[in-house]
Amino acid sequence: MNKSTIFPAIMCGGSGTRLWPLSRSLFPKQFIALVNETSMLQDTVARLPQGCQLPVYICNEAHRFTVAEQIQTVNARGSILLEPQGKNTAPAVALAAFNALEKNEEAILLVLAADHVIQDVPAFIKAVNTAEKAAANDKLVTFGIVPNKPETGYGYIKHSSFENSGLASVEQFVEKPDLATAQAYLDSKQYLWNSGMFMFKAKRYLDELKQYRPDIFNAVEAAMNDCQKDLDFIRPNKAAFEQCPDESIDYAVMEKTTDAVVVPLDAGWSDVGSYSALWEVSEQDSQGNVCKGDVLTESTSNSYLHSEGKLIATVGVDNLVVIDTPDAVMVANKSKVQDVKAIVNQLKAQKREEIEHHRQVYRPWGSYDSIDMGERFQVKRIIVKPGAKLSVQMHHHRAEHWIVVSGTAKVTINEDTFLMSENESTYIPIGAVHALENPGKLPLEMIEVQSGSYLGEDDIVRFEDRYGRAEDK
Repeated sequence: MNKSTIFPAIMCGGSGTRLWPLSRSLFPKQFIALVNETSMLQDTVARLPQGCQLPVYICNEAHRFTVAEQIQTVNARGSILLEPQGKNTAPAVALAAFNALEKNEEAILLVLAADHVIQDVPAFIKAVNTAEKAAANDKLVTFGIVPNKPETGYGYIKHSSFENSGLASVEQFVEKPDLATAQAYLDSKQYLWNSGMFMFKAKRYLDELKQYRPDIFNAVEAAMNDCQKDLDFIRPNKAAFEQCPDESIDYAVMEKTTDAVVVPLDAGWSDVGSYSALWEVSEQDSQGNVCKGDVLTESTSNSYLHSEGKLIATVGVDNLVVIDTPDAVMVANKSKVQDVKAIVNQLKAQKREEIEHHRQVYRPWGSYDSIDMGERFQVKRIIVKPGAKLSVQMHHHRAEHWIVVSGTAKVTINEDTFLMSENESTYIPIGAVHALENPGKLPLEMIEVQSGSYLGEDDIVRFEDRYGRAEDK
């Protein structure tokens, strides 16, 4: 394999609905350590073929700093391509294809999702080797998962007989079936699960897209011809991209092309699309339980129990999912976890914050945890990374008290700049222009007490910001 021409494109989108409350719209499952000590995105990077080019990470504006921090944490590199608007997979892959062609006219894209579990990495690499040979010969390759049960939650790929190359022609993409149809697919041995992973030459994909969906091709081409670079981020032109139709790669290209082939992948794959799927890929005890965090069980079986703080104790239950987070508790029958989205819809209708983010919210400079809130006050625990600085800002409706717990803070209030250390505090009046910076080598931990008539996060006027957010206001 000539890995120098392989350009991984890692799709980092996600709505954070199916694994609520562990995942949220601003912190979906690909950023969470669900199966081991690293996040699903970090696991995806770790299993890339050795020697391939630096990946491009495709995400939206809201997730850009989370992606940047997670890849930095595992010493991974690459560019982050920001979708101006979610338009499904066909345009997203086109963005990656144009980006790869700027670097190598023979670039082969390896399109991966950031939220998949693959337990047998050598089997995955073997499948990539097989796919690369076909892609080099101008085939458009998809990876089909060898099914082990009649699954109704996945689309399927009908294929011809496998050749000595280990590949088969794609005959048809089919939608998620009912149980009887899924069983028939399994019995026929002519169907694989549709993984949503692909491999093809960037130019070949764009040629097919231009032939079958010139509207998508033209919109993405215009957006990439006028893209801007900001820090590690690539920003395609927003107005041009917004003209692009919303379409999946299956519908736009793979179902229409005459050169689609499939390579089978039997590697312990899961898209972890529900808590029952998460239970299946997690290590279970002798009673079939998966216990994460502070959990005690008695006469409990076949359950997924996850605590992020409080003790979970279960007695005499079977087939349950119990999730504790600092701001929400969810209890569900494991056979009904697909209906979690109904709760998410209720949260949307009520415009509740629990749908968007956890109590702990990540920012490019660190994080904050809203530890208490009441009428006209809010208390936050703030962590600022070494060398990081919050924006120069002011608030119209709130004053703030800052108390340093550990580390050193460099504080600016209007014209005054001074240092604060452990157990020291200061006060920022309403309307004062202020900034907070960690000049030290260790994390800065602070307690912030806000008071005022309005405490929303949108009461921020940014004057300067090293993360490019000053233009937001």
